[in-house]
Amino acid sequence: MGFDAQPILKGATLTLRPLAPDDYDGLYRAASNPETWAGHPAHDRHKPEVFRPYFDMLLASRATLVVIDNGSGDIIGCSRYYTAPDRPGTISIGFTFLECRYWGGTVNRAMKALMLAHAFADFDAVWFHIDPTNIRSQKATMKLGARHGYDADLALGPVPAPWKVYRLDREDWQT
Repeated sequence: MGFDAQPILKGATLTLRPLAPDDYDGLYRAASNPETWAGHPAHDRHKPEVFRPYFDMLLASRATLVVIDNGSGDIIGCSRYYTAPDRPGTISIGFTFLECRYWGGTVNRAMKALMLAHAFADFDAVWFHIDPTNIRSQKATMKLGARHGYDADLALGPVPAPWKVYRLDREDWQT
């Protein structure tokens, strides 16, 4: 049986569930603050004309999970599973964003804990690909225990781009 890239994952504060077509408005609300994208290479993704193709790509992947704040019921971001072109047979987590008001606390760790527990049931390691300029994501990934493995030019989107590649092994994961 293959890996389920769109599970429903429930935690104390967050629920992750498969992205659906009618999630556009809720996910766009989470993405509409320019500050959310300030340190991200796609710094204009808060604009509807830029966000719509991103949403469509996430939906077409059939591997994206929306992140729901259990307290408010609001969609506050998303993340997805994927296989990197240079690592067939492995699993990666990425294409992640959280509404900026959820930064700096426990939300990213809670979201990744749910996703990592699910991935580690089938894989010994999880990979993360981060833009070299996205220092916030690099630091957050290292806080999870991931280690920088190498740099690569990969086509994770429409065109190849440079990535910093991190690996987190099951035995190094501290929940």
